[in-house]
Amino acid sequence: MVEAESVARLAVVLVAAVVALVVGWFLFVTVPDDLAQLLGVVLALVATLLAVRIAGNVAGSLIPSHNVAEVAVEGPITRDGGGGAISSPTGTSADDVVEQIESADDDRGAEALLVKLNTPGGEIVPSEDIRLAAERFDGPTIAYATDVCASGGYDIAAGCDELYAREGSIVGSIGVIGSRVNAKDLGDRLGLDYEQFTAGKYKDAGTPLKEMTEDERAYLQGLIDDYYDQFVETVAEGRGIDDELVRETEARVYLGSEADELGLVDDIGTREDVEDRLEHLIGEPVTVAEFEADRGVMERLRGGAQQVAFALGAGITDAAEGDVDGLSFRK
Repeated sequence: MVEAESVARLAVVLVAAVVALVVGWFLFVTVPDDLAQLLGVVLALVATLLAVRIAGNVAGSLIPSHNVAEVAVEGPITRDGGGGAISSPTGTSADDVVEQIESADDDRGAEALLVKLNTPGGEIVPSEDIRLAAERFDGPTIAYATDVCASGGYDIAAGCDELYAREGSIVGSIGVIGSRVNAKDLGDRLGLDYEQFTAGKYKDAGTPLKEMTEDERAYLQGLIDDYYDQFVETVAEGRGIDDELVRETEARVYLGSEADELGLVDDIGTREDVEDRLEHLIGEPVTVAEFEADRGVMERLRGGAQQVAFALGAGITDAAEGDVDGLSFRK
């Protein structure tokens, strides 16, 4: 099957090349006067090369060389994959991954989806966006945990049909964390006073430069509890696990082998084992194509600037768990 498709793609390219060469020769060599023939030959060759390239793209679209699409979720999950001066910019852009999954779903050749996970988690809604995109994919979906599949990464795995891990993979951390920097004492030492100008009792709840009241603490803990209940429900439904079992993990992490015993993963295996499983699911030998986001020039420049900023910031201070301007919620 795969060899036949390769021959068909090659045939499309060869036919296009021959047609382009004939047409180019007629237009640029035969028709012009003798003085223009040399330039005509050059133009004919250029036209041929362009036609071959276009035909190759068309052939790849009409007769794909792959039947499995792979997307990767690596590093902390954020909306755009970026970070500030003290947080690494090398995380996963949820918007990019969603775009890749949607492209795979529209792709003629992608009969199955492989989601490679190596992430400690990250922002709540971006993680859920990736999970929902995986759920919408029209075909079998397998999540494969390499080093780490924790928190938001496990949320994404809950949107796939099956989850594989290595024996030494770190799996779990089914919980939610909210954090804030308490800078009240530092502000007092620096002579800084916090003045409140708000409308709404809880508008400045969690602000670093003031003491948190018990009422505010209960309010913010309530948000964390609500996020946690949603997370547990998502995992229980998506992974087919009893919600009490999920709560009993108490957001622990497990090695892959122990996670397998608890039912948190479907099986332990290597990349080859995962591809064997995909072959069984789609009924033919597997050829995997990695789907990556298209990054424009400005986006590449921004990524480079973030890397420089991170290098400078990392030399000045360690990364804080919470955002410096208030409360941060993460899976």
